[in-house]
Amino acid sequence: MLALTLAACSLIPAAVGDAAVEADVVLQGATLYDGAGGPGKPGDVAIKDDRIVAVGTFQTKGKPRVLDCSGLIITPGFIDLHTHSDYPLQKKPTNMNRNYLAQGVTTVVTGNCGAGPVDVAGYFRKLEELGQGANVIHQVPHNDVRKKAMGNVNREPTAEELKKMEDLVDQGMRDGAWGLATGLIYNPGTYAKTEELIALAKVAAKHGGFYASHMRNEADTIFEALEEILAIARKAGIRVHISHIKVTGRRNWGKAPDVIAFIRRARQEGLKVTADQYPYPASSTSLMAMAIPAKWREGDNKDLLARLDDPELGPKIRHEIERLIVDRDYGKSLKIASFKSRPEWQGKPLGMIAAAEKLSVLDLVLHIQKEGGAQIVSYGMSEEDVRLFMKEPYVATASDGSSQVPAKTVPHPRSYGCFPRKVGRYALEDKVIPLEHALRSCNGLPADILQLRDRGYLKPGYYADLVVFDPKTMRDKATFDVPHVYAKGVEHLLVNGKFAIERGVFTDTLAGRVLRHSENKRQSGNAK
Repeated sequence: MLALTLAACSLIPAAVGDAAVEADVVLQGATLYDGAGGPGKPGDVAIKDDRIVAVGTFQTKGKPRVLDCSGLIITPGFIDLHTHSDYPLQKKPTNMNRNYLAQGVTTVVTGNCGAGPVDVAGYFRKLEELGQGANVIHQVPHNDVRKKAMGNVNREPTAEELKKMEDLVDQGMRDGAWGLATGLIYNPGTYAKTEELIALAKVAAKHGGFYASHMRNEADTIFEALEEILAIARKAGIRVHISHIKVTGRRNWGKAPDVIAFIRRARQEGLKVTADQYPYPASSTSLMAMAIPAKWREGDNKDLLARLDDPELGPKIRHEIERLIVDRDYGKSLKIASFKSRPEWQGKPLGMIAAAEKLSVLDLVLHIQKEGGAQIVSYGMSEEDVRLFMKEPYVATASDGSSQVPAKTVPHPRSYGCFPRKVGRYALEDKVIPLEHALRSCNGLPADILQLRDRGYLKPGYYADLVVFDPKTMRDKATFDVPHVYAKGVEHLLVNGKFAIERGVFTDTLAGRVLRHSENKRQSGNAK
């Protein structure tokens, strides 16, 4: 099983000795939750440079700055295992990552769903040149690796193409990536057979990396998809991670207990299986991924449109698209998040738009695709299933969002509210899970999943990535109708010992760092 032994004990009483410690900042009088999953305890935290130097009760020397944190909670900064911030972080102002900082997030992971920069060294170089508001971890993105090696084609790779992919994964891992990430409903990764994934996962495993996957199916054939990820775990000898675990489609509601039992059996078998989740009953992706069958997405959008105009293929494709639309409640459960050609459609369901435009939903989907496609929000999950998944000790919190600034689009609110929603709504308000469980899912657990050293816990010697929040006000404010709203409740946020938020106000300090897996191993020894 994945070594999560720190969860069994509290780290707060860690001895610092009777000698006074030298500190720059002391956070005083708070309730401390250390990331290990234990109950909160009163105490102080001392910070020197970029590290925690004392936790609990201690004496200080010199004249450190002392901040009264009475009534507040201090816990390790949140680690978001699943973001799509790869490209926003490479430009201003989204490199500041304000929408995540406001949630208490101090580290974000990119390369998810198989999408992102393949040139890991070049990507890291750009991030460091620009500066970052939060720490950044990257994974080798399978879709873009496959595209670079052989294009968007529906076939198995040749031996030469597979070798090229293996070399790209190997180079990415050497340059500091933490694992391999796939998105098996997206192009061209959807065309990859399990054997290809095993071969590439073996390369990541050789470097101590892990395999994260948006599985091939999260609906009718979810158990087949689970079998595939477990086969990869067994044959590649790698720890595997299920991205944004869920069960979608009304006819599949209620399957969460069976999925949970399936994963528990795998973990009992000794397989290293974990997952992450955003605490919402709706997902978000491209309209193409939702409404266009994968076998017709080969090539580019022009190729798709040419197939639609073909007198033999066109009717067949339209029929298959229509069937998928019916499964989505005739378009009523799909809402436009962003569409450049008709911004006035943003925030509206396809069914409503089609009625207003006097079109069938099928014709509306085809029109949108001809105009370059759109991002959508899909209401496809059961609230009860969402609540069951978050109770599992191996399920971390992760947004599946991206670094954003307020705009006229109507995206999923998870980019602004994921972590305070888990902590504020589900733990503090609804008491679906204990607060210590919710917080561990945001810091200690994702650190363990990554095998990230020196972060994720309140412990002397660890980096001072800390969130100080008010439990009375820690809440998500972003909604599905008004999503571009920053979360509330974070009083102070420190990234590598520097204040990113102080007294509830952004400092705009670019204190984030690129975290390289190779450096993580050198500093702390081989991963367990």
